Amino acid sequence: MAHYRIEIRVTPRPGILDPQGKAIHHSLQNLGWTAVDDVRVGKAIHVEMEAESEESARSEAEAMCRKLLANPVTEDFEVYQVEEA
Repeated sequence: MAHYRIEIRVTPRPGILDPQGKAIHHSLQNLGWTAVDDVRVGKAIHVEMEAESEESARSEAEAMCRKLLANPVTEDFEVYQVEEA
């Protein structure tokens, strides 16, 4: 088995209210960044784990997201990076 570092990004689904994103967007506009059209705030989750292969590590990370790390009603997730440690 190999040791893997995985980065997972979880973001609000399109159309879901994102109060943090709205607050940041408003603040950026007030500070002069008027070209910013929208801001969405999510979370990055870093997982280190043992797995047989990169594909196995990715599959396990996706299962973690579906069962715990992302709310399937309001959030989307992406297993962004899987690298051998």
